[in-house]
Amino acid sequence: MIPLGTVPAWVWALGLSVAGNAALGWVWLDAREQAAIAATQRDNARAAASACSDATEDLRELADKRGIEAKKAQAAARATAVGRQQRANTILSTPAAVPGDACASAQVRIDGWLRERGHQ
Repeated sequence: MIPLGTVPAWVWALGLSVAGNAALGWVWLDAREQAAIAATQRDNARAAASACSDATEDLRELADKRGIEAKKAQAAARATAVGRQQRANTILSTPAAVPGDACASAQVRIDGWLRERGHQ
């Protein structure tokens, strides 16, 4: 074994330099790996955000389409309701067919209703 006092200073400097470079190399490799991970995570986040944005746009288009369909259905229902309200008002304002006999009056109304529907 060589005594430490006989090792030249330049050998000590070279050893320290090699050790320092090795440490910096490991740090650099770790930083490079962390940067690659961060870039992958960034790319994944961008892809997820883009997919979310596309899905949101698709849902907006579907909601608009359904809104138009709903307005058409509401208009048709409103027209039907108005007609039925008018028919109900006519029925309610019509005097009894057989005064003093609610059952006979009801039977006359039912017969008329069935004739309108084509059952008799």
